[in-house]
Formats: sequence, structure tokens, C-alpha cells
Amino acid sequence: MQDLLEALPSNEAIRDFLNSPSTWWQIGIFLAGLLLAKLIGDRLLPRLQSVTKAGGIEGVSRTAVRSGAMALVPLLLWLWLLAFSAILRNHGWATGLLRPAMILAGALAVIRMGVFVLRHSLSPGGPLKAWEGVLTVTIWTLVALHILGWFPWVEELLDDYALNFGKLRISLLNVVSFVLSIAVMLLVALWLANAIRNRVASSRVLDDSMKVALSKLVKFVLLTLAVLAAMMAADIDITAFAVFGGALGVGLGLGLQRVVSNFVSGFILVFEGSIRPGDVISFGNTFGTVRALHTRHIVIHTRDGMDILVPNENLMTSEITNWSYEGDRKIRLRLPVQTGYNDDPEQIVARLERIALEHNRVLKDPAPAAILTGFGDNGVNLELLVWTQDPERGADVRSDLFQHIWKDFKTAGITLPFPQRDLYIKEFPGSAISPADARSGSRAKSARGRKLAAKASPPD
Repeated sequence: MQDLLEALPSNEAIRDFLNSPSTWWQIGIFLAGLLLAKLIGDRLLPRLQSVTKAGGIEGVSRTAVRSGAMALVPLLLWLWLLAFSAILRNHGWATGLLRPAMILAGALAVIRMGVFVLRHSLSPGGPLKAWEGVLTVTIWTLVALHILGWFPWVEELLDDYALNFGKLRISLLNVVSFVLSIAVMLLVALWLANAIRNRVASSRVLDDSMKVALSKLVKFVLLTLAVLAAMMAADIDITAFAVFGGALGVGLGLGLQRVVSNFVSGFILVFEGSIRPGDVISFGNTFGTVRALHTRHIVIHTRDGMDILVPNENLMTSEITNWSYEGDRKIRLRLPVQTGYNDDPEQIVARLERIALEHNRVLKDPAPAAILTGFGDNGVNLELLVWTQDPERGADVRSDLFQHIWKDFKTAGITLPFPQRDLYIKEFPGSAISPADARSGSRAKSARGRKLAAKASPPD
């Protein structure tokens, strides 16, 4: 701290610096360049954004234009300061302020473009976008301290503020170094994991489940190494966290066992390949397509447009129906049909097979088949068996086939029976009683009939 105070300029040096005309000339040139760069940037930036949004350029060119637009103001300021620095040097004027300002403006432009390209390569719409400005300012501040030669003084100042925990000493410098180191290490780890994931995704040798497993395993290993490397870069003794590691182990055994179980189950699922992205599965009352496999859960996209998150542990301990296991998407649909006893079964079987063959989503091999399964109370029971490669849209195929069967049978005059009962009365109990007399007699025997009869009879 004392060395830092001694290195600061004296009051006389500051007074001479401020009284120099070249100082104010350089300050005026810097402020004028900053104002001019801001005005030009405000006019050019909307045009560059409209060009990138219009879709006229794609790929690397589009990224280059967008990154240039992000660094437009510091880039214009750098060009302004570069030009006036050359002019002042030619006339023998001092450039003690313009030169470091020019270097800092150029560094800001390069860092702004580099952070944008890095963020775009990692996750174009991810959470890193919100931290893009903070990351740019942090990196530029470190570069500025190094360019101005103030970095050792700042390190010494931060190291003076520290706390001792037994043999462990944690200073403010350690904390700042750890935060900056882990930010950089995580960015590098995420960039490497994203590059490896893209490389693995383009492989034609590995299947989908192995691609997901390798990508997630590499990402987990790289993030773990990033945290350890950040702790080592911040001069933090890793062995001092042995007690914390033991407490973490107890926590995993008690409160976090479900989280660890889901994590391990996720790796088991992707490594064994029982469930892959794109598979059509049935789990309980849930039926849909597997959209993504994560370390804690899988995402099932249902026919209703909902995304259901199912924990991996539930998939390991429950029965699952995979309708497209190992890439085989063929499933057989059973369509029960019933016709009347007066219709010819052979003709109906031929018609059902013909209707199935005419459907464009029914496979010709294996060929559809119609079979007679029995005789019911209302008609003859048949069943149409068809194969399709759309397990997620099997209900649509069934609906289409039933509609075609209905239209074809109605045109051909084939009856589709429904439950009905015929009642035959052989004779009534009493030969002299007709149905009309029975109805009138039953009315006379009713309570109201007895009352009327009593009123009509004369008194004794």
C-alpha cells in the first residue's frame, strides 16, 4: 500500500500536467472524436442491423457484420485517435494522452467483437447474452490495467484485505481471481464442449444415444476441470476443502440422493441406448415422442403439443413401451369390425384387405390381413390387421381406415349391426282375456279405479 502511494504523481506534477496546452488539446480531440463516433454509430447501426435481419447474408459474413456493428463506436474512435496521433507527432506535439486512449479504444473494439463471436458460438439465445456487457467491461478493465501499468498496484491493494480461517488465508485478491478465473475457464469449457458436441453430432458411426452420452459426459468433465483449474489459478488450497467435501458427501447421501439418482439414471439411459431422441414411447398415461435427453430428466412431446418432463429415475424403475426401439418404427394396428349374419364373410375379408392396401400410410410388406375372430351376439366379429411406420400417428391411421370402411360398407349394402332385442309373445295367461281387456282390467284394479268404483256403488 505504501508503494502504491509513493508511485502516485505529486501535486506539482499534476499541476504542470493540467497547465500544459497540449493536455487540453488532446482532451478536446478525444471528446470530439467520442462525440463524432457516437453520432456516426447511431446513424450506421440501424442500417447494419436491417441488413443482417433482412437475410441477404448468412453464415460467417453475417456474424462478421453483426460483430462489427457491436464494436462500431470504439472502432470509429480508434480510427479518429489514430489519425490525430499521427498528425500531432508530425507537428512535434505531445501525444501522451492520445496514444494510451487509442490503444484502449482499439482493445475495447477487439474485445467487444471477440465476446460477441464467443457468445454466438456457445449459445446465440442463451443466458450468456445477458452477461455479454459485463464480460466485455471486465475483460477490458483487466486489459486497461495491464496497458497502463497499474495491475501490480491493484493486486497489492486487494491482497491487503484478507481473512484467516486457521491455516487457510483468503484475501480479496483470491476471491476476485477465482471469480475471473472460473468465468474464463467456464467459457473455454463451454466452447470446447459445444465444439465437441457439434463434431459428435455430425458423426455417422455413432448412434443418437451414444452421441448424447458422449456430449454430456465431455461437458461434465470439462466443467469439473474448469472449476478445479480456477481454484488452482486463484492460489486456493484444494486440500483445505476436505471437510467441505465430507459434508457434501453426507448431503448427497441424505437430501440429494434423488438428484444423484436421476443424474446417474440419465447416464445409464443414454449409454445403454434403451431410449433415444425421436423414439415414440408410452409411460403410464403419457404417450409421445422423446424430444431431448437431459442429465436429470427427459422431455416427451405429446400429441396435444405439451412437453412433459419425466425424471430419469422413474424411467429406470417403471415399465416403458418403446414403439420405435432400435430404430424399428413398424407397429401393427388392430381394427375390430362387426358385420351382420346375412353378409358373406369372405367378401367382407376381401373388402377390408383392399381398403387397407389403398391407404398410403399402410405398409404393403407385411401385407394387411383380415381375419374372422368369432360369432357375437349381434353379428360376425372380424379384425383388420395393418402395419404402419407412424407410431406417433397411429390413431390417425385407425380413424382414416374406419372412415373408409364405413363408406365402403354403406355403398355395398353391408350392415354394421348394433345391439337390439326382439320380443316374441306366444300366448297370454288366460284364453278369454285380450290385451285390451287386460289393460282396462289393470286400470280397474288400480287404487284410483277402486276409489271410483266405491263412489259409484249405491249405499246399502
